[in-house]
Amino acid sequence: MLTLYHAPQTRSSRIIWLLEELGAEYELRITDISRPDGTGAADPANPHPDKKVPALVDDGVLITETIAIVLYLTDKFPKAGIGPQVGDAKRGSYLSWLGYYAGVIEPVVVLDFAGLGGNPMVQRSFRDRAAMDRQILAALHAGPYLLGDRFSAADMLLVSLGIFVRAMLPPGEPVDSYLQRCMQRPALGRANANDRGKLPPMA
Repeated sequence: MLTLYHAPQTRSSRIIWLLEELGAEYELRITDISRPDGTGAADPANPHPDKKVPALVDDGVLITETIAIVLYLTDKFPKAGIGPQVGDAKRGSYLSWLGYYAGVIEPVVVLDFAGLGGNPMVQRSFRDRAAMDRQILAALHAGPYLLGDRFSAADMLLVSLGIFVRAMLPPGEPVDSYLQRCMQRPALGRANANDRGKLPPMA
């Protein structure tokens, strides 16, 4: 059994979406975390070394950091087709988008919202917002997904950012249609319903 340590309406919500897309059996452990508004507190029962979320435990093995969890799960459940496997022609692009999301997209948008995006050192290290937007738009114009005609966990990461704050992604088309298309997936509806605790199975 997979156990996800999760705090509602945080970055771990997208891991619930991924688990639902994969059709995985999982247990949800709701945990408290320290939040930016000063509420919440670290939960001693949370196995994450920084007491953050997500934290995934699989048969006693702890996996932390969103990208590591995404790659671990999509490799563990290859039949779901949400993450191209070794030997798949799209594997390289998939890994590149996972790395780009963690190494560029999140730092750029966070620093931009903090008013630090114009710092030359930031731009040399991570690129600027305009360069990030161009790369996303180029992929979606060729789309309809980041990997072309194939929906993947890389899309889930990008879409989760747009759901959280729409302004963190490029404005207008093709992003608006892309978000709407991905947000209609049944697994996301189930994940949203489970965000505060796993619902009992339907009779």
